[in-house]
Order: sequence, then C-alpha cells, then structure tokens
Amino acid sequence: MTTPAVPEAWLDRVRGLLTSKPRVLLGLVGAPGSGKSTLAEALLHAFADVAQVVPMDGYHLANVQLERLGRAGRKGAPDTFDSAGYVALLRRLRTQAPDETVYAPEFRREIEEPVAGAIAIRPETRLVITEGNYLLLDDGPWRDVRALLDDSWYVETDDTQRREQLARRHERFGRSREDALAWVENTDEPNARRIAASRPAAGAVFRWA
Repeated sequence: MTTPAVPEAWLDRVRGLLTSKPRVLLGLVGAPGSGKSTLAEALLHAFADVAQVVPMDGYHLANVQLERLGRAGRKGAPDTFDSAGYVALLRRLRTQAPDETVYAPEFRREIEEPVAGAIAIRPETRLVITEGNYLLLDDGPWRDVRALLDDSWYVETDDTQRREQLARRHERFGRSREDALAWVENTDEPNARRIAASRPAAGAVFRWA
C-alpha cells in the first residue's frame, strides 16, 4: 500500500516546530476510522530520520481486565484504557535523558491485546508522533494530555467513508459483516461523537481529501 503524501503546508508546520525545540510531541486525534494511523505513517515517512510513532492504543486495558470490570462490550471507550499510564509515558518522553531508552506498549490487532515494551523510543528521536482517540478529552487523566503536546491535529474524513472503513477493519479481524456494523453503530459511533466534541481544542484540523 502506497503511503499518501502529506501536503507541504503541514510538513512545514512540523518543520517549524522542529527548528525551535529539541524534541516535539505531535498529537493526532480523531474518531475511530478517521485516518489517524495513516497520517502518522505518512509523517513518519516524511521525517524518517528523526521520527517515531507511539500510538495511544498501547494503553488498552487487557481483555482479562475488561472482563473483570464489566467493560468488554465497550472496548475502545475512554474508561477502557490506562489513561494515567499514557500520561505518565508522555511525561517521561518530555524529560527523557540522553542515555535513556523509554519503552512503550503496542496494541496488536491480530490478538486484540496490548504488548508491553514493544516500542523502544530512542533518546535521539526528535519527533514523537502519538495518535489516538482521546488526546483532547477533558475528563480524568486525559485532561493532562493536551499540555504535554507541542501541537495537536484533529484528523477527520467523510463520515460515511469512515464508518465503512471501520466496518471493514472489524471484518478483517474476524467479525461477521452483521457484527461489524453493529459494533460500529453501538460502540464506535458513541465514542466518535464524544471525540468530535473535543475538536475545538485542537491546534489545527487536518482533513483528508
């Protein structure tokens, strides 16, 4: 799959940040299926020599904990993540020592579980791209995320296309078409509406053509 090109004006926005700071934390936020991961990969491609991607999704609670808490049917909602752990990671990345490697978890869709220590953030990395749904949420530990970012982009695309992309993603990872559509309607879309309410707090709005 070809990595889409990011418009030059947006690359210039990142370059401007990099000229003024030794390390930049860029947050990409948007509803499920909006193309956050695609944009993160495109930016990684554009700044390959200085960048790494650290998704918020690594802080999904494990399935055994979601079952214990009675939240398995709402996986992906704000309270199904270790938000305080994610904030602690961002704080470490703001103060990472020159001889320190910081390890972050990664969410693996093929097993629907987070894997601890899967991403090694190098001290020389100048651009940390973190993407997720709730970076601008003003609730619980999430409210501390915004102040730890140097810039935040709200990523959006056509809603019909977004919902179809989501359904196809769920199908790729084992759901029937019927179950995929039901999950989008009953779980993803309520989350999407909550995320959309945080849009005004973003530093900029990036819209896929």
